[in-house]
Amino acid sequence: MTSSRLLSAKLAKIEHAVSKKMRLDGAPPLAIQAFIQNLRRWQLGHEAYVPEASLAPLGKVPTFGLTRKYIPLGKSKASRVVMIKLNGGLGTNMGLTKAKSLLEARAHLTFLDLIVHQIEYLRKQTKTSIPLLFMDSFSTHRDTLVALAEKHPDFHNDIFLPLSFCQHRVPKLDPASGMPVPCHAHPADAWCPPGHADLYCALQTTGILQKLLRQGYAYAFVSNADNLGASLDFGILGYLMHHGLPFLMEVTPRTESDKKGGHLARNVQNGRLILRELAQCPPAETSDFQNIRKHRFFNTNNLWMDLRAVAKMLESHNGVPPFPLLVNRKRVVPSDKNSPPCVQLESAMGAAISEFDRAQALVVPRTRFAPVKMTEDLLNIRSDAYHMAPDFRVELASSRHGIPPEIRLDSRFYAILSDFNWRFPLGKLSLKQCKAIGIDGDFTFGKDCKVDGRVFLAATGNESVFIPSRTRLGK
Repeated sequence: MTSSRLLSAKLAKIEHAVSKKMRLDGAPPLAIQAFIQNLRRWQLGHEAYVPEASLAPLGKVPTFGLTRKYIPLGKSKASRVVMIKLNGGLGTNMGLTKAKSLLEARAHLTFLDLIVHQIEYLRKQTKTSIPLLFMDSFSTHRDTLVALAEKHPDFHNDIFLPLSFCQHRVPKLDPASGMPVPCHAHPADAWCPPGHADLYCALQTTGILQKLLRQGYAYAFVSNADNLGASLDFGILGYLMHHGLPFLMEVTPRTESDKKGGHLARNVQNGRLILRELAQCPPAETSDFQNIRKHRFFNTNNLWMDLRAVAKMLESHNGVPPFPLLVNRKRVVPSDKNSPPCVQLESAMGAAISEFDRAQALVVPRTRFAPVKMTEDLLNIRSDAYHMAPDFRVELASSRHGIPPEIRLDSRFYAILSDFNWRFPLGKLSLKQCKAIGIDGDFTFGKDCKVDGRVFLAATGNESVFIPSRTRLGK
């Protein structure tokens, strides 16, 4: 048997096993089709590398200030927009086992609390019932609904829309055989989300896209639940409407802290905008990818969409657009170093920007980007380097001039949330004047400590160091 026939036979066997597993799990045909498309590309070696030679100069990118004159237009059309929050993360990097949005962010308010307050503020401002939809994962769906019912029992959308819908789940795959990984002890560990590009599939399979369009909703603002700087902005909405844009991505200037994040570029062949993630960069060109002067802007994952244009785009691909494949190599149980390796096949939501001729990017201030991925980020947004605006957004203080403090914490003592909270027990650390802080070793902080300039703390051996209250570190 020839090698091509062997590959075809192997691929057919894998596809059969994957399709059966997903079908028995209740996955709709479109979700199975989308995953099989990625599975085939992975098995055939079609990982989506985007070399430097395929990129053209980005050119001039419009800025946030240009949108201010469109605020009245955006407010007048508030009844036609929906806000969607991506809420699938568990925060496993911080040792969490529940939805990360249930984590306390500021002033005894969780991420979920602040998001609800944001949309309530917008509803009062416009006297409209702007819908808020959470796209949950199979791991966060129940947590989210319980928290909403307990803490915000009167909060709801119009009767035809739920508060939450679930993205699909797909099998983790064995790197060698390509088959779904076995996981008998905890069956849920054998599954993973297919990346936030699954938004487009989930909107179709749940019928929510069709419902929104039938009810007259024409636009959507989508952002991550862990980005408390991102709320619906009427100036950007008005700008989108006035210019008839099908798709808009908020970007912001890259700093050294952002050099691993997906950056914006332009396709040299067709001139369209393109989102390039680190996983799409050829290994030999990593230094170019991380060059923040060459690639100036990164994707905040704050996206604006004309739902009618999205529906047409999906229809042109029979519901399954070929977004670039991202191959993530992890462990079946991420918290267990002895757990066997696995492959997770994903696609990025922002990759849809290359599907539209007239898609645009918009350079926004850092105030619209305050994500929390690790405890370093949590230390930042809980500090006075950030503040809570009247509309309940958590934004970088203007005195920071768009540059957040650089924070590096020793993962042995701070990576897990319970350890982190133990070492910052009495109050937030003042970082308003901090350029950078690095901690190597076990330090516990008292109340009202302050960091000025650049500070590096190091403890030798197993020494545990206590920083007394009101200590000023640095200048």
